[in-house]
Amino acid sequence: MALNRPRTGVFGGAFDPPHNAHVALVQAALAQLGLAELRIFPTGDAWHKERALSAAEHRLAMARLAFVGLTGAVVDDRELRRAGPTYTLDTLRELELAQPAAELVLILGADQAASLPSWHGWREILAMAVVAVAQRPGAGAFDPAGLAELPPGARFETLAIVPMDTSATGIRAQAAQGRDLSRLVPPAVARYIDQHYLYRTP
Repeated sequence: MALNRPRTGVFGGAFDPPHNAHVALVQAALAQLGLAELRIFPTGDAWHKERALSAAEHRLAMARLAFVGLTGAVVDDRELRRAGPTYTLDTLRELELAQPAAELVLILGADQAASLPSWHGWREILAMAVVAVAQRPGAGAFDPAGLAELPPGARFETLAIVPMDTSATGIRAQAAQGRDLSRLVPPAVARYIDQHYLYRTP
């Protein structure tokens, strides 16, 4: 870490819906990575998703509700406003222009980190940002050396997280059945899902 250089965390996702594991990861990142701020990006046109995402307005509103109480966390809607497929590289480029003095820290799950070579412009991503890999205690450790053709100078850190058996897919399935989501998502998000009849089958 460069001395006296502020760090900006970058955490993206569909947040369809944001759930307690997302909140716990953000809390861990704020506590462990020495961030001046952590910018949270609901994705726009997710080129890698097979299913259609919920409307951007709902995902943005839920993200704001989920992370509102976390000091240093900022929900950023730029990917939702950007036309065309959403690429992390474009977001990092915009942040680098807006915050030239900052060190960018891209927060990924271990599975995402392992798939980095399939990402658009992945070598440039590694040149622009430190990658903080969320690692569950006791799980097989992510090893950057396992990435094919890893560019020199790539920087990785480990972010320790508590295992949580929560997934957006499972939450959507439970919402479709009208089940109580209050133990899976922040209370304000549960109320929003109920009020807007999200994930309900017609």
